[in-house]
Amino acid sequence: MNIQTPLIGRQLEQAILQKALLSNEPEMVAVIGRRRVGKTFLVRSTYAGKISFEITGIQNGSKLEQLQHFTDRINYYAKPVFPFQAPKSWLEAFQMLTIFLEKWGNGEKPVVFFDEFPWLATGRNSDFLKAFGLFWNSWASQNNIVVVICGSAASWMISNVVRNKGGLHNRITRRINLQPFNLYETEQFLRSRSIQLDRYHILQIYMAMGGIPHYLKEVEAGKTATQNIDQICFSPQGFLREEFSELYLALFDHAENHIQIVRALAATWQGMTRKDIIAQAGLADGGNTTRILEELANSGFIMAFYAFGKKKKELRYRLTDEYSLFYLQFIEEKRGEGAGTWERLAQTQAWKSWSGYAFESVCLKHIPAIKKALGISGIYTEASAFYLKKSDFGRGIQIDLLIDRNDQAINLFEIKFYHSPFALSKDQAEEIRVKKAIFKSATTTTKQLFFTLLTTFPLVPNEHSLSVVDSILDMNCLFEWLV
Repeated sequence: MNIQTPLIGRQLEQAILQKALLSNEPEMVAVIGRRRVGKTFLVRSTYAGKISFEITGIQNGSKLEQLQHFTDRINYYAKPVFPFQAPKSWLEAFQMLTIFLEKWGNGEKPVVFFDEFPWLATGRNSDFLKAFGLFWNSWASQNNIVVVICGSAASWMISNVVRNKGGLHNRITRRINLQPFNLYETEQFLRSRSIQLDRYHILQIYMAMGGIPHYLKEVEAGKTATQNIDQICFSPQGFLREEFSELYLALFDHAENHIQIVRALAATWQGMTRKDIIAQAGLADGGNTTRILEELANSGFIMAFYAFGKKKKELRYRLTDEYSLFYLQFIEEKRGEGAGTWERLAQTQAWKSWSGYAFESVCLKHIPAIKKALGISGIYTEASAFYLKKSDFGRGIQIDLLIDRNDQAINLFEIKFYHSPFALSKDQAEEIRVKKAIFKSATTTTKQLFFTLLTTFPLVPNEHSLSVVDSILDMNCLFEWLV
């Protein structure tokens, strides 16, 4: 992302970085986030003109290459008459950095930025982490400085830095888990690039590739959502045609198991329990699988949720990373079919099934916006789902989202993706009545039940909807800015 591009959104994250800069104490800020989510751009934009030293690790670089690169960066910032010579160890390298910061300081609080921090620590017999810990404990922690460490390899950052048991234990003072754009930020980002798409087209793009800024850069003005998706995902030069093969390998150690879980979850619309995932993905039932699920959840690829009224052991997971789902459903098998592939696929039953599930996932990521639209932002709530197999009630039901409120009420949601406004039929209204009645009987809840319809375009009111639907929301509520 070009540094001239304005920083969109990220108000909370900017505030964290600014507080670190304005404090009178040494600060170590860890910025963690998936590949291409905008971590580097956030730090550079917020600290523009204030970074005293910045280095980006070399992917798969040897220790010798990393040390030479480190030296080159110090010489770039210091511009000494007699340049520093490449050290033989990271201990020497950080001593060199200490000398640079003490001698070439400008009186302001220095900002030191280590980008792709895990890559710096790679290489045979690397002593990088030990030397970095010594640098922090022996010098940086005694001075008014901001040290930012940033990395896409989420599992490495969490295991080796956040949960470090050695010299870096509890040294992080602030942490940022940078998430993809929400729909409001996505709309603002596209507008900043002079792309004037309506919200239905933006929603379709978001459902296919999510809110990853680097992906959204590929969207072109003057093209529909279908045309853009076709170009970005299916054309031979499409940026996202091969991204999946690199995405997980860049983020996780031994990413094959992560990919197996993602593939398993992509095959079902109902989510899966841990037990089901283990069976489907062929994994061992142990702590390693638990760690992988946590890493995928922390990185925003999957979402963990409880079925309403169920115990912890029935925690379910669903794939919520838009691009991964879209890739596995369509791109992987269809990327060789050339131009017009998505235009053809968008007319199929597979598209209808995917669009319904993808829209539900988008809604689950925008619960605060939904609560705002319902006027219940200030009420404590818990979001969950409800599944009931065929039983004494004569039939099973599935409610993909319900919001259980502390004011003795529950909103049951019906989420529908349509390409235009629609009117509720008599049969659909009866289906809603049955769902509501079975839910009340099966759960024995005494709370007031409200049925909320959430769809893309406004519902056309008629005698059927007026009798069963308590509140109607459309996609516009998902684009609301939240303070």
